[in-house]
Amino acid sequence: MPNYLSPGVYVEEVEAGSRPIEGVGTAVAAFVGLAARGPANTPTLVTNWNQFTATFGEFVEGSYLAHAVYGYFLNGGGAAYVVRVGADGVQPIAAGDVPSAADGGKPAFRVAALEAGPSGNNIAVETQVSGDGDASTFKLVVKQGGKVVETFDGLTTGKGKTNVATVVKAQSKTITIEETGALAAPANASVTLSGGTSSVPARVTPKDYVGNSADRTGFAGLEAVDEVTMLSVPDLMAVYEQGIIDLEGLQAVQLAMIAHCELMGDRVAILDAPPSLNAQQVKEWRVDKAGYDSKYATLYWPWIKVFDPLSGQARFVPPSGHVAGIWARNDDTRGVHKAPANEVIRGAISLELNITKGEHDQLNPNGINCIRSFPGRGIRIWGARTISSDPAWRYLNVRRLFNYVEESIFEGTQWVVFEPNDMRLWGRVKRTINAFLLRVWRDGALFGATPDQAFFVICDETNNPPETRDAGQLIVDIGIAPVKPAEFVVFRIAQFSGSPDGE
Repeated sequence: MPNYLSPGVYVEEVEAGSRPIEGVGTAVAAFVGLAARGPANTPTLVTNWNQFTATFGEFVEGSYLAHAVYGYFLNGGGAAYVVRVGADGVQPIAAGDVPSAADGGKPAFRVAALEAGPSGNNIAVETQVSGDGDASTFKLVVKQGGKVVETFDGLTTGKGKTNVATVVKAQSKTITIEETGALAAPANASVTLSGGTSSVPARVTPKDYVGNSADRTGFAGLEAVDEVTMLSVPDLMAVYEQGIIDLEGLQAVQLAMIAHCELMGDRVAILDAPPSLNAQQVKEWRVDKAGYDSKYATLYWPWIKVFDPLSGQARFVPPSGHVAGIWARNDDTRGVHKAPANEVIRGAISLELNITKGEHDQLNPNGINCIRSFPGRGIRIWGARTISSDPAWRYLNVRRLFNYVEESIFEGTQWVVFEPNDMRLWGRVKRTINAFLLRVWRDGALFGATPDQAFFVICDETNNPPETRDAGQLIVDIGIAPVKPAEFVVFRIAQFSGSPDGE
């Protein structure tokens, strides 16, 4: 308390009795896969397609990452973290030989792009020899996409600080000089690099995808990114298709995705089924081979056909990226409590397999969220289940609603730590959480005609006895009644004989 020593008027700022809880974001995806370029094993935030291509390049042969991210933004996604894996694999690098000034001699030296992949094919280098014809001192100009990006002057091929290889290695961000032997004086020339192609790295193992949280690699590195609420690894299917990993490796990665989401407790894994499976095969894979059981994961099938700018033709891709975008769109337009189903998949041309209702009847109870094509209504997600065997966590929107409520309360009550653990604190905490859940109920996320029917908050002597307080603990018991989706709509129609008197 301040000391008042002389008469006067004093103004004090006091803290409010309770602090409002703000809802956390629910639609931030994380994608792990193969890219043409970009930082390796570093979760990188992108908020639109242009940012992704500027950092990681566009579509890559033998990879589904770009298709997944494109589908995510196309379907309403707003922010995503991208983790590039497999960057240490073998990938062709664009290069070119600079001719020497000596007639008929070997090339003066070889220039290569600093980064592997097709981006190096856009690089050209010019050697400009001094006006007196002395080829031992020259200028090197680097162009990318026809624009000058770097210039190095006063270069030589001899020893010393002006050696072309030494200068380029220290200063260039686009090229390197391959020192395969003695460097020769160059001629005036312009060379466009070539040979950089897009391909899946030759060595990609399940460990590359899973990574290590201590080293911040793979999707384990996403433990440090609290904003993530969805996890997709579309390129797991790309390396499986090419035989780089087998089915057991695929399942090992998906099990690790599930374990990661369960460990974090605030995100859900979006799993893809292996390609080219019919309805019976996907059921057998889900139930007998994979056998996943988790309230923090969901599975979608079949694959969808989209346009591929790389080949100029349509191709089938795993649906997880497009699904993540629909989750984000659903959260924005309806709320996280609404099941993200009966939603059109933007960009989907057709399906790998059109299933019948009878086949769907066998898949839905096993947690396989089917994608179906309806005449006049487009291609839609027609399922909203987790892969949990627990009926309480059957529906995806229930799991994601609890994630939202738990994370919001966690973030919004950090001020409570080290406060005096007395009845006044209990009242403040209870009012704070009640006010937040009241907003959630008014948004239509909780079932009940009144707030008392929709939720409860207990924080008093009953759950905070002396022994609990002596242990330094404050216990708050919260219960909410989530709204379940109307998955099965039943109209009961009976025949009756009407009469004028109503009998």
